[in-house]
Amino acid sequence: MKPNPIIVALDVESAAEARALVARLGGSVDFYKVGMELYAAAGMDFVRELLGQGKDVFLDLKFYDIPETVKRAVAQVARTGVRFLTVHAVGSVMRAAVEGRAASDLKLLAVTVLTSFGRADLDELGYNCEVSELVERRARQAMEAGVDGIVASPLEAAALRRIVGPKAILVTPGVRSASAARGDQKRVATPAEAIRNGADYLVMGRQITRAADPAAEMERVLKEIAGAAR
Repeated sequence: MKPNPIIVALDVESAAEARALVARLGGSVDFYKVGMELYAAAGMDFVRELLGQGKDVFLDLKFYDIPETVKRAVAQVARTGVRFLTVHAVGSVMRAAVEGRAASDLKLLAVTVLTSFGRADLDELGYNCEVSELVERRARQAMEAGVDGIVASPLEAAALRRIVGPKAILVTPGVRSASAARGDQKRVATPAEAIRNGADYLVMGRQITRAADPAAEMERVLKEIAGAAR
């Protein structure tokens, strides 16, 4: 297991709030996720600010557009030094993203099925299958397209690890300690379960960022993971 497999989600509405969280977490965190809300508020300027502090950035924008647009947008991200970028697990989108990142160090992660989705959501979209089946199908397509890893629920982590192999990056949102609230996530697991099931990185937000002492909560979660690994 990595010394700290947790990516902290900066799901806040302003750069000022994000800066305050980063300051409170200090050296306990070196990897942050910037999603659509914070990106809409602060853009690449804040991403570059994090990179300038020596932090790794997971840019979770879930690109999904015509191939040429995806290729050109990914090329822009690749120039910044961002470590992870998400794209939807659609063949043409993933192939365009691989072309756009070229020889850079940017790692592309395919989003299979959002962790807030259940079977009813798939029915609405016209898919006549279980969530796990669609996740596995899209994971295989992602590996064929040449992306570096997968974003998926921790409940699918073990099955996905068998599909993608040991070298692919597996990132799991929807991770909560047993005592924490689920929020709007439907397919969740504890941090220890996610690691045991094959996840490389865990995306955690509210449990840490809304804690009275975020740095202390981070340390508590790391001890929880380490204790379960013994």
